[in-house]
Amino acid sequence: MKEFLTQFFTWWNGQTLGTRLHTWRAGQRVGEDAQGNVYYEGGTDSEGRTRRWVIYKGYSEASDIPPGWHGWIHHRVDTPPSEEDYKPREWQKPHRPNLTGTPAAYRPRGSVLGNRHRPRVDGDYDAWTPGG
Repeated sequence: MKEFLTQFFTWWNGQTLGTRLHTWRAGQRVGEDAQGNVYYEGGTDSEGRTRRWVIYKGYSEASDIPPGWHGWIHHRVDTPPSEEDYKPREWQKPHRPNLTGTPAAYRPRGSVLGNRHRPRVDGDYDAWTPGG
């Protein structure tokens, strides 16, 4: 019952009831990524292309889509990563979601949200004054 109510009243937590119905009627499962997000395609969009969508595992966060799936879902490539033998290069870092708004977010030196004090101005800066 809780899952039904969650699907009925929230759009940010997995899939809605409408998405579940559309996926059941028109969706063909294409693959799944390492985070557990499931990718589908079926039907056509207004431009005549095959419609593609993702059902997130947990909260809907667009930055959770890895680069390979991002290219496929935005029609940059026709072959989904599940059908490729893709091997990342040694210089490529593993995918990380957007950490903005979390405790792990990047906070540069002097940031208001950082735990250090803002560095003092050392004289190489002159404030602008009108007419000066």
